[in-house]
Amino acid sequence: MADSALWERLRSLDLAVERFATERRAIEVSSEFTRVTTTVILRGRGEEGRGEDVTYTASDHDWFPEISPGETTTVGAFSEELDGLRLFDREPAMGASAQYRRWAFESAALDLALRQAGLSLGEACGREYRQVRFVVSTRDDAFAWLRQNPALELKLDPENEWDRPFMERLAATGQVRVLDLKAYYRGTAVDLVPDPELYRAVVELFPETVIEDASLEGECGAVLAGHEARMSFDAPIHSLDDLLALRVAPGWLNIKPSRFGKSDRLFECIEHCDATGIQMYGGGQFELGVGRRQIQALASLFYPDAPNDVAPSEYNSGGPRRGLPQSPLPPPSGFGF
Repeated sequence: MADSALWERLRSLDLAVERFATERRAIEVSSEFTRVTTTVILRGRGEEGRGEDVTYTASDHDWFPEISPGETTTVGAFSEELDGLRLFDREPAMGASAQYRRWAFESAALDLALRQAGLSLGEACGREYRQVRFVVSTRDDAFAWLRQNPALELKLDPENEWDRPFMERLAATGQVRVLDLKAYYRGTAVDLVPDPELYRAVVELFPETVIEDASLEGECGAVLAGHEARMSFDAPIHSLDDLLALRVAPGWLNIKPSRFGKSDRLFECIEHCDATGIQMYGGGQFELGVGRRQIQALASLFYPDAPNDVAPSEYNSGGPRRGLPQSPLPPPSGFGF
């Protein structure tokens, strides 16, 4: 396990699991894609803990391992026992799904242990909940969102089809906080081939914007030289070791708990960033349930004022409209509620 003071505060929490269940959720995003997630539910001592598996391939949600009732243990011991649990009945379509499912069990166990102890996550970590600033991540018409709410802050995925006049219009809004260049995605619908001209426009036209998951190779890497303080990483980071292995020292890190899978890895990396001055912001995985509230709770405790990609789920279920929750979100009271 990681040598993390935060994890040491959490791993010793008592945990009693008496029953196990799952709940499947789904929404139709388009004719080509239905988003499916599964909530892992652990019950014991009259309490219920929940965690959300954000695996993207719908068929990988058809089978789930069982958790047998056991004697009172601890959060840390339960996490260690998960090392021997078969998470899928076959190889999942995406390798990252193993981390996603692991986090569902880990977060459900942490949620249950906190409830059984009568503690919030903030109390257990010795931290105060604060209001959460959030940005809206969209691949749709950013200008339509800003016409509805000119104060909205945005996280956008540039595309190679973006020309300079279009990017100048975006930059002129002053509302783009993060640009995700997705250089580390392979075989997905959002893959982006690194283009030095696009990178050059990003660097020049958005001088205050965080640049996420940019390629460091060849001419693209040369364009980014000297801009390390603006750089952030997401897809390649599953542990502190991954962060330390980067060829650059980034000024930012996108924290997605489901990418880490294990609680000790998550809190070790958060603690390292806190100690070394790497700025953090929360990231989402199109959660449909409790997972979204849990990433908001983590943002509230550890990086509340950052451009957090943790907008309420209502933003994923429709276009620009009135009545949506506004940033900042009020402080939560627990972990997932």
